[in-house]
Amino acid sequence: MPVKQEIGIVVSNKMEKTIVVKIEDRYPHPIYSKTLVKTKKYLAHDELEQCAIGDEVLVEECRPLSKKKRWKLVKILSKSSLIS
Repeated sequence: MPVKQEIGIVVSNKMEKTIVVKIEDRYPHPIYSKTLVKTKKYLAHDELEQCAIGDEVLVEECRPLSKKKRWKLVKILSKSSLIS
């Protein structure tokens, strides 16, 4: 079975070796055709603690690493332009 991969934005990196990634799903309303946005937040494992807030990252599903952490960082696609 293939592994799910998603692209998202890092919202928080305050925890040790963990980041919070926001993933947006855009889809049209079935009747009104307005574009709707559904947002989910996932906890992802960042072993080297290299992510900053605002980075665009690729995460993939993995075995459960803790109570809520089921995703791991694959790579950083683009660094944030925010100075922090």
